[in-house]
This record gives sequence, C-alpha cells and structure tokens, in this order.
Amino acid sequence: MPRVLLVEDHPRMAQAVVTALQAQGIVCDVVNTRTHAAAYLDTASYDAVILDRGLPDGDGLTLLTQLRALRLSTPCLILTARDALGDRIHGLESGADDYLTKPFEMAELVARTKALLRRHATWHPEQCCFADLTVSPELSTLLVGSSSITLSSSELQVLWVLMREAGQVARRSALESAAWGAFSDITPKALDVAIHRLRGKLAALQSKVTIVNIKGVGYALVAADTP
Repeated sequence: MPRVLLVEDHPRMAQAVVTALQAQGIVCDVVNTRTHAAAYLDTASYDAVILDRGLPDGDGLTLLTQLRALRLSTPCLILTARDALGDRIHGLESGADDYLTKPFEMAELVARTKALLRRHATWHPEQCCFADLTVSPELSTLLVGSSSITLSSSELQVLWVLMREAGQVARRSALESAAWGAFSDITPKALDVAIHRLRGKLAALQSKVTIVNIKGVGYALVAADTP
C-alpha cells in the first residue's frame, strides 16, 4: 500500500488527514517538525510527503529545498495558509509538486494525494485478492464470497502486506511498520494480537486461508489447497 509522510504540527488537523487517507488505503506516518521529518525520510521510504509550511522549527520549504538538493525526488504536496500568488510560485519553485492552501476540503487533499501517487506510479488497485480473500482498503473490509467483515486499521495494513506477498513470508518488521509506522512505540505483542484477531475473522468467514507463523522470521498466508 502507498505510504505517505505527513508533516503537520496541529494534532486535530493531522488526525483528520490520517483518517481520510487511511479510508482510501493509504498508510500515513505523522511528524510535527522539520527535524523529525528529516529523520523519517532518512530512515524510511515514502511514496509522497504532505508538508505544512508553518512548523515549530521553521518553514517547511527549507526542508523541501534541502531534500531536493540531495536529489530526493519523493513527490511533495505543500499545505499552507499563505495564498498569495508569490507564495505559491515560491513553493513550486522550491520543489513542491502541488500546493494546497488552508482551509481546504479533505476530499480535495485526498484527491490531490492520489493524483501525486498516480503520476509517480505508486497508486495501487482499490482491491487486493489472494485465494478466496478480497480486501477493499477503501471500505476497510475483508470479503470471502458474499460474506464480509470489517477490519481495524492495523488489521487492514497487516493483511494487505501478507496478501501482497502472495504466500511468501512477510517479516515481522515489515508488518509492524505497515500497521503502526516505522517509528511507532508499540508493545512486542501488538503484531501477535493483530494476527490473532485476523485468524478469528478468517475463521468466522470460513476462509480456506490461514496465517502461519514462521518462527523467528514473520508470517505468511497459506491456502488450504496449497501443496
């Protein structure tokens, strides 16, 4: 699934953006300063960055200029309350791929983010399938035949990665990063709890697919008719 880094220091705004993007199957990590954003971008790979200009440690454009100087080509959508033509031109000339002024409709931000991902070939189909399983990220729903069940955000991300691996082993670190972010402070058992809940939902839907534990490595999906 596409992963976006949101750099926004207003908690309520950040949560609203995360909720809207996750509803479309887009994973979103959140930081609130340029310093944290630079650390995340240095450690993890993102398909796009949504960058607020007004951050506690300075103008977000300064970070963008530095990233472009390092030849980091990750597409970037700038958020700002500055709506003057000169400000928009300055943002685009600093390396932004798109520019959205506040206040904005959340539907427009989602549409612009998806457009960035499509242009850079990182937008994925709205559904993913494996054996008798179909996952709809937009609806956070798992389907087996005509039966369906709702997935939590972490369950959705974990199952998506497992299905994307198509029966191959997905490492614990990859599953944890997908579900809770590369730098999230989670308990050691968080992934195991999510897997337990997914197994219960697969059983409730009478799926032929099971989730197997590859000790010391991670998890994989196995269909009943797999040799």
